[in-house]
Amino acid sequence: MQKLCISLVPIFNHLQPEEMREIATTTKSARYERNEQIYGAGEHSAHLFIVHRGRVKIYRLSESGKEQVIRILEPGDFMGELALFSETIHDCYAVAMEKTELCTIQRSDLQALLMKYPAISYKIIEEFSRRLEQTEKQMSSLTSEDTEGRIATYLIELAKASSEDNLRITLPMTKKDLASYLGTTPETLSRRLADFEGRGLIEQNGQRGITVLNIEALEEI
Repeated sequence: MQKLCISLVPIFNHLQPEEMREIATTTKSARYERNEQIYGAGEHSAHLFIVHRGRVKIYRLSESGKEQVIRILEPGDFMGELALFSETIHDCYAVAMEKTELCTIQRSDLQALLMKYPAISYKIIEEFSRRLEQTEKQMSSLTSEDTEGRIATYLIELAKASSEDNLRITLPMTKKDLASYLGTTPETLSRRLADFEGRGLIEQNGQRGITVLNIEALEEI
């Protein structure tokens, strides 16, 4: 499991097979049930976590206790990377969204690997940059677009990233979590999606399936 897990991760999959095998010997596996917490805000961070199977939700809680979804991690994604460079404390919560298997690497082990294989550091920096860009886009959307615009923009991004020719997409999270991610309520999200469907812009298929019928019209919202 560990070798396969390592081969999924962009920060490692550029290495030679024998190098990945070496990294795999430092990893341990962990399994979590649906809704089980992996770590919480305020806990010390000392491991890199790699998603092997399942999905993980990363979120923060506001002072009022409102949940703000930051990102959803799928197989090949990782978390806890700040622990690689210094002792730190988690400022978010990580929860398994379904049965999930993780590979974990202790900070001291990974620091030794970074010294031996400097290219890993560059890959981590690339991922930092990608996540920073994603966070900035999310914050910009929350502050500069209305709810309808945020939902439309999100659907456009998913559609353009889809490998399906007919722009059929599957929401990567529940509508409750998506509403949190987009800074709105589940009720408002459902109303806006129903409105988009009534205007012939999308077609909803089940709880999480959506086919974008008119991406040009969505882009004008």
